[in-house]
Amino acid sequence: MDKIISLLLPAFSETIYMVLFSVVFSLLIGIPVGILLYVTKPDNILPMNKLNKILDLIVNVGRSFPFIILMILVLPISRFIVGTTIGSTASIVPLSISAAPFVARIIEGAVNEVDRGIIEASVSLGASKFEIITKVLIPEALPGLIHGITLTIINLIGYSAMAGAIGGGGLGDVAIRYGYQRFQVDIMFISVISIIILVQIVQFTGNSIVNNINAKRK
Repeated sequence: MDKIISLLLPAFSETIYMVLFSVVFSLLIGIPVGILLYVTKPDNILPMNKLNKILDLIVNVGRSFPFIILMILVLPISRFIVGTTIGSTASIVPLSISAAPFVARIIEGAVNEVDRGIIEASVSLGASKFEIITKVLIPEALPGLIHGITLTIINLIGYSAMAGAIGGGGLGDVAIRYGYQRFQVDIMFISVISIIILVQIVQFTGNSIVNNINAKRK
């Protein structure tokens, strides 16, 4: 049992490390792109049809790559940014790149649910475009944004397990190296249970935050 714990604890920390930084970087990329996708539509507050179509194409292409293929394609980028293609830090690069288009679509979808009447009222009151985005769109769409970010974290936990297939570290790496390649079923079983528990914690936390926000608005 001590051996299993000594394997799983560092792997658990690596998974948290990969997911945490991947979420931060994917949000930094995805949130501005998602907002731009919404506000640059022809009938919106900052109509820029060409930019909207270019962003739409980039996001669609980014979401089309299977993660296992994307990990291989961005190996040179990982080596350029972090100096290696193996390990948890290297895995953050493909995880962030794969999640950013997903985040952008979630952000676009969330702000798209905001009542247009509120936006039009803000425009009539003289609010600037930046104020409409930061003081109307994002606050009004907050429950949807939190829900989307929760989904992103859960997806990244799954992707981080796949990253173990090419030496990415984390719980997936332990499950593959010890559970699959060395036929240690107990280690694979506990690794999978750990991932499931982690996903449940994230989903519960996300739901609690959304419910809390909705309760305060009633």
